[in-house]
Amino acid sequence: MSAAAVRERCGMVLAAAERGETPHFRVVHARLDDAARRVVDITRRRYPDLVVPYHSRWRHFSAGGIDRAVLMAPGADAAEAARARIDLAIVSVLLDAGAGPRWRFHETETGQVLPRSEGLAVASLRAMQSGLFSADPADPWRADAAALSRLSVEALARALQHRDKNELVGVEGRAALLRLTGEVCTANPGLFGAPARLGNLYDYWSAQRGEIPAKEILRTLLRAFVPIWPGRLTIGGVPLGDCGRHSVVSGDGLVPFHKLTQWLAYSLVEPLAAAGLRITNLDALTGLAEYRNGGLFLDCGVIEPHDPALPQLPLGALSEPVVEWRALTVALLDRLASRVCERLGKSPQEFPLACVLEGGSWAAGREIALERRPDGAPPLSVLSDGTLF
Repeated sequence: MSAAAVRERCGMVLAAAERGETPHFRVVHARLDDAARRVVDITRRRYPDLVVPYHSRWRHFSAGGIDRAVLMAPGADAAEAARARIDLAIVSVLLDAGAGPRWRFHETETGQVLPRSEGLAVASLRAMQSGLFSADPADPWRADAAALSRLSVEALARALQHRDKNELVGVEGRAALLRLTGEVCTANPGLFGAPARLGNLYDYWSAQRGEIPAKEILRTLLRAFVPIWPGRLTIGGVPLGDCGRHSVVSGDGLVPFHKLTQWLAYSLVEPLAAAGLRITNLDALTGLAEYRNGGLFLDCGVIEPHDPALPQLPLGALSEPVVEWRALTVALLDRLASRVCERLGKSPQEFPLACVLEGGSWAAGREIALERRPDGAPPLSVLSDGTLF
């Protein structure tokens, strides 16, 4: 239940792969420079001045060149603006499991048609703007426990435009996740206040004063939201969330990833910093074990399946091949980051992992996927229940 555990256990899988002991993939280090070159090239194209923001959900709210975040909580003071932005970030990240290849969000206000993660981001912002997550009709820009706890599948499906021929994978799971999130808020007034609201995390962190290490943000989020994860591995009755098992890891075999929660931790840095809080040691968080970063390594040949038929098989999200792929992705992102910094002439302090991801590895993974497959799908087919990305 920590970023350090993610890095340690994923490193064990990479070490086993380097010894030739992993059952599903081999690692070809000679091709890592090609992946680094791709990341550097796309970083320079997207950010010619190399002033790269952190990888976070906020980049997706600007899809199509429109800064929708400026719409939020008009007239609010700094504290209330931070609460509203935390509300949106948490709800939007929790909705950010894989959308599936058929789904698109048609944004009425701009006419844009947005797929996948950007579409889910914009859809969640527009849903908040409509008041879907607020129990106060006069204050739509909030996500409070009262509204989340009673959120229906039908209401969420309408907001996300889930319908025949525009199916969103796992919409029932997403609605259930948000209802559980509302229940967790109500049950934890020390973090979420009373009446409970996601954005009240701002008040919890601001009361601590001084610096807030990024790993502590993640630790708080992991502990707060541990009850919402359905049907996962547990220890002593405690759900572990985004965590799998792999045979090369001795003992319990557990390999944690916490992709959505780390994505959320990255995404809370900007709202907290804008409100005057100082977040430190962002590199304590890891790279994200998702299909764009992992796809970059597979499509560049840094990771090769032992079985050439593996990409054609539907794979469970907690199956060992997927756990192995994700673990290798996290560990290799650290090695990729050092090569990217060297090529850009930057130190890790000047260009932390969060900038490599944004610059970056995620965009390069999407770009090479479009080169290799007409629909830009990931190189492996992972089955989603709407709660794991």
